[in-house]
Amino acid sequence: MSNIELIVTHPGGAHKDDFLACAVFLARNPVAIERRDPTDAEVADASIAVIDVGGEHAPERNNYDHHQFPRDHVPTCALSLILQSLDLYEDARAFCDWLEMAEWLDCRGAIGTARQFGFERDLLGQLLSPIDVTFLRRFAKSTRLEPGETLWETMRWIGADLLEYIESMHSRMLAIEKEAQWWEFEHAGEVLRVLFLERKESMSDDAGMGLGRYIQQLTDGPPVIGTIVPDRRGEGYGLSRHNDDARLDFTRIDAEDDVHFAHKSGFLAKTSATDLARVRALFAQGLVG
Repeated sequence: MSNIELIVTHPGGAHKDDFLACAVFLARNPVAIERRDPTDAEVADASIAVIDVGGEHAPERNNYDHHQFPRDHVPTCALSLILQSLDLYEDARAFCDWLEMAEWLDCRGAIGTARQFGFERDLLGQLLSPIDVTFLRRFAKSTRLEPGETLWETMRWIGADLLEYIESMHSRMLAIEKEAQWWEFEHAGEVLRVLFLERKESMSDDAGMGLGRYIQQLTDGPPVIGTIVPDRRGEGYGLSRHNDDARLDFTRIDAEDDVHFAHKSGFLAKTSATDLARVRALFAQGLVG
């Protein structure tokens, strides 16, 4: 992916896969994007990245098209191919839950995707965000995007953030494994676990990011019902359910003097308490039944 001078992608309607594929490419190669059909010379030129068009997948020439794959090929989009070329695809599939559905949508359409994932087709429209619509619409209307332009810069931010997220998740998992403490609570005849991260000066502001993913990987031990992590906005801690576990309702601690926020749905609370015995007592008070 070095020495790239230009990105060419298809004109007309834009989809999430070509938008994100170009965004990821921009993060490593800050060059102009042209939305048009490539020439044969451009397809053969390794200094020009041809994305989601061109009729071939040849990463050695920076060509990333999937449309020539056979009908029964595993759903693979342009973003998949670029992540594969960066050796980040397996991590992306592990850490980006949305990627598989994006691949299916691009390769099998809305009806095939809904059938594969077991939901009604109308649900896709209900989940559509105005943010998606605006970015894809503006991208589709563009013929050339250059550094300094608002959409180009935004796409590069998106690509850079996505790569940073994927590349950092392994280190996040290792950091959580090193720092995590398991608090156990006996409740209603069973032992329940809570993942606790103690505040430390070396801890980053987003220390809690990746906790859910870490817990998902666990296979042994009592069930995990919640997490306690340092509050990013204060000196205390944030208490929350894991997987919306109904055995916790933090509205039960809303009236406590050292609880400054308890979400009305009961899934989250913030306390200014720093004494760990007090934090533990507040969490236990949120147990239902």
